[in-house]
Amino acid sequence: MSSIKSDTPLARARRKADGRQNDPRLSESGVWLIVPCYKVKAHISRVIARAPDWIEGIVCVDDACPENSGDFIEETNTDPRVRVVRLPQNRGVGGATLAGYAEADRLGARILVKVDGDDQMDLSYLAQLVAPILLGEADYAKGNRFTSISHLQAMPALRVFGNGALSFAAKVSTGYWNVFDPTNGFTAIESSVARLVMERSVSQRFFFETDLLYHLGTLRAVVRDVPMPARYGDEVSNIRISAIIGPFAGKHLTNFINRILGQYFVRDFNAATIEFLVGLALFGFGMVYGLHWLATRNVHQAASAGVVMTAALPVIIGVQLLLQAMNYDVLSVPTRAIHPYLRAIERLETT
Repeated sequence: MSSIKSDTPLARARRKADGRQNDPRLSESGVWLIVPCYKVKAHISRVIARAPDWIEGIVCVDDACPENSGDFIEETNTDPRVRVVRLPQNRGVGGATLAGYAEADRLGARILVKVDGDDQMDLSYLAQLVAPILLGEADYAKGNRFTSISHLQAMPALRVFGNGALSFAAKVSTGYWNVFDPTNGFTAIESSVARLVMERSVSQRFFFETDLLYHLGTLRAVVRDVPMPARYGDEVSNIRISAIIGPFAGKHLTNFINRILGQYFVRDFNAATIEFLVGLALFGFGMVYGLHWLATRNVHQAASAGVVMTAALPVIIGVQLLLQAMNYDVLSVPTRAIHPYLRAIERLETT
């Protein structure tokens, strides 16, 4: 649903650039920006203007924006790299990003970089973000504002605490123990991997970035963190913390259960599976036995050594086994990028 009105400055600039479409310099990087647009009319022009020259294309997705961002971009912008996609209904940041992925992939993009339209993201870090993918070291790269205390100086204390808690929950639910700051929306993904992700039921609202990590984990994709500072201006967040705590917790729990079942009971059955089952059984037995004894004992009756050991020993051993299972899980983080393999399959299928 890409559209550009024929009498706008953007359309005229695009027609002027038609003669340069076969210039090899325009397709050297294959990097495209995906910019979801919802109530960012005051900032979107700055985001487009700051895109480096080596960016091949920019897809701005008007997510049924009440400020008519798509019309504003077409009427004011003259960058020939810009494409506007309009969504008839608001899909949230995830839905807009996936629509942008599909459009850029259709136009031949190799790496898709998602950038918020509120100008919070420092585009001078674009090269660091896409480099791991270009080098074949990662399938997905994302910003991480928690690599240095100096990077957090601009972040409000409440956000630091909230992002820290969400980061630990994301490690557990996605299996990516090597990454932090999962809600960071400054991300890059290789297009062949993005196509696989677009076939899955990824959350389309504010849980998008974290849910995307979960689905990447099921593909065994390699994820790389890129250090960068937090950046805040006069933008207004559309997120209400009180409204997302409950749904986020439920989604993390669902993803964790699905991940454990899929990774350790469906696709594989290994030492961690046994440690998890035995550890959970021993821990549960010890807790139930101890609580039952406390509930049924005589008020003046002291616990014998046998009772204490029957309750405590299974709990201790169970915790140790669960920690061993967690350690196995930490060490099983994907380390070999999958997109070279996917690209090889595409080349073989097209010959």
